[in-house]
Amino acid sequence: MKRRDFTALLAASSMAAHMPTWAQAASQSTARPADRILILIELKGGNDGLNTVVPFADPAYYQLRNSVALPKEEVLQLEAKTGLHPQLKPLTALWDKKELAIVQGVGYPQPNLSHFRSIEIWETASKANEYLDDGWVTRGMKGGYAGQNAFTAEGVLIGSGDFGPLAGARAVSLNNPEAFVNQARFAMPTAAQGNAALQHLLRVENDVTQAAQGLRGDKFNFTTEFPAGGFGNSVRAAAQVVASQKGKTGVPVITLTLGSFDTHQNQLPAHANLLRQLAEGMVALKGALTELGAWDRTLVMTFSEFGRRPRQNQSNGTDHGTAAPHFIAGGAVRGGWYGQAPDLTRLDSTQNLLYTTDFRQLYASVARDWWGIKPEAVVRGNFEPLGFLRA
Repeated sequence: MKRRDFTALLAASSMAAHMPTWAQAASQSTARPADRILILIELKGGNDGLNTVVPFADPAYYQLRNSVALPKEEVLQLEAKTGLHPQLKPLTALWDKKELAIVQGVGYPQPNLSHFRSIEIWETASKANEYLDDGWVTRGMKGGYAGQNAFTAEGVLIGSGDFGPLAGARAVSLNNPEAFVNQARFAMPTAAQGNAALQHLLRVENDVTQAAQGLRGDKFNFTTEFPAGGFGNSVRAAAQVVASQKGKTGVPVITLTLGSFDTHQNQLPAHANLLRQLAEGMVALKGALTELGAWDRTLVMTFSEFGRRPRQNQSNGTDHGTAAPHFIAGGAVRGGWYGQAPDLTRLDSTQNLLYTTDFRQLYASVARDWWGIKPEAVVRGNFEPLGFLRA
């Protein structure tokens, strides 16, 4: 294998090199693959929840946002007082079929308004004042779920080099999924003796090769139309990862990234474009996974480091905030409202929303009702699951 080919391959992918080789573990195990898949969609940068799930009947919403608020007549009404941003219209089909849950007021105590620290809290399910090494998904794998199944990899991250919720897991990051698969044919397993550094490099090379082969499979020709653009390509890649699992050890967790939602100025057009991509991507996921017969065993969940401030700023945008709603979708989801919308007339000392649902309740729900393990193994405390999954 030529040096430039291997360099290109490593640029297109990264491995959790400090972990044992998952290819070897998978080949030694006879356990059947996991049936259930969790797809996490990070809304990177802090999504504005008030313009996503819109309290159009609340006068305070328009008082706080004289130019950023969405006109009532444009909002997609879901109930008497609340609706969706108009660019989320594709999601109404999921809502009508009771396959979409909206969890309101999601946040945590003592919120941190730093992008880097707050997303770290979300990814590790830590308290605001503690620092953890493992991602919350990784703790789920260690807490019993991985012991029930043998996985090709414990997770695949598409479009991001940050392992986040999968930090410490046997995971593969596909920064460029097309290049990863295409270039994998150049990586040929090789042995080396007498040079420890070279041996390590070749072991990583071999892991990349095995990862590509394990995820490659026969390319499935979907009839589902995927959205154009980067996020649409990531959705297509996620669907192909699921397609590649037929008859093989599986991948229980896939993460996608969409952003940036850091809308400090001129928010309306940028936010509308991002929400359109999100809605079209989620609907395409349903279409593709339905083709594979996998929609009923897939759970899709959004997350973001924080919401935005209720009051708009002077640049027709919104600054870093706290609580925000999140979406849960899937064939096994009990659709509807969960949690309580924050009170716009009752703000904290920083003039931000008071959270009403702890984000660790979402993770506790995944642990108990999706993975069948004790929530305490994931969230390290007593957090009541929300019950958004059908029994």
